[in-house]
Amino acid sequence: MMSKVAVIGAGSWGTALAILLARKQQQVVLWGRDSARMAEMQESRKNRKYLPGHSFPDSLIATSELKYALNQADCVLMVVPSHGLRQVYRELKPYLTEGIPVVSAVKGIETSSLRTMTQVMQEESAGMRLSFCVLSGPSFAEEVASGHPTAVTVACADIQVAAAVQQLCSSRLFRVYSSTDVIGLEISGAMKNVIAIASGISDGLGYGLNTRAALITRGLAEITRLGIALGADARTFAGLGGLGDLVLTCTGNLSRNRTIGLKLGSGKSLDEALAEMTMVAEGVKTTLSCYHLARQSGVEMPILEQTHAVLYENKRCQDAVADLFERDLKEELLTR
Repeated sequence: MMSKVAVIGAGSWGTALAILLARKQQQVVLWGRDSARMAEMQESRKNRKYLPGHSFPDSLIATSELKYALNQADCVLMVVPSHGLRQVYRELKPYLTEGIPVVSAVKGIETSSLRTMTQVMQEESAGMRLSFCVLSGPSFAEEVASGHPTAVTVACADIQVAAAVQQLCSSRLFRVYSSTDVIGLEISGAMKNVIAIASGISDGLGYGLNTRAALITRGLAEITRLGIALGADARTFAGLGGLGDLVLTCTGNLSRNRTIGLKLGSGKSLDEALAEMTMVAEGVKTTLSCYHLARQSGVEMPILEQTHAVLYENKRCQDAVADLFERDLKEELLTR
């Protein structure tokens, strides 16, 4: 057992992971930027705002002090919004112990650089000896905190490090598989949020299960094409972090990204939809970054393109659906 784990980011997913680890009698420090809120969480032993109803185990400490959170930490889990990861990582980097695993549980692509989260951290860590991992899979925070059986994947270029994080995070009802396909897991985790917005739009327009199934299946084809173009293992996309997470996010009522799509499909503007959200829907920013990443990589991604048009070009949802279905007919199993 690692002696101390720092969880950076006190939203619903960061809190759920912190609770999961602390229930294993692991010493866990949960960091958030808002000092007043973190003090209240430490006092109440709950995250009332983002994960109400789940008490903190005794071994979980909430803090707003990065130096304290990182002091003697054997592993760091990054669980902050993708657009803020680089800045937070820059702030914590001076307190990192060399040689430890740094695990991204963030699903997104940085808009300015088109880099994945582990690539961002690698870029910021020039000259440091660290092992970067990614943890991803079908895992709503509420269900993990409630102890529902869940399975995810952790990937690292060094399979021994992946195995160590696998052991750290696994529990009786939280099963972790290991992998070396970091890029595949990150592309899957980012893009599934985009397809979930499209799925929500479909549901909001009143379309049925046929349409949703088509979106999930063809969405997976797009995700796979992009991942392979970036060097991923095609098998990853049939796994927990690929198909598993995609199905959950496109169908679950707890999905923030599907919720955004539902609001858009029912006639609300993006600004109106975002104003009604209390938590970050990563897919909105990720649609923009993945759109440019796909163009840069020369990969055709029609669902991504139409979702981008709805979000950023004020295209009507009905017109986006029509344009998807009126494209030239083609073979199903084409790889491009």
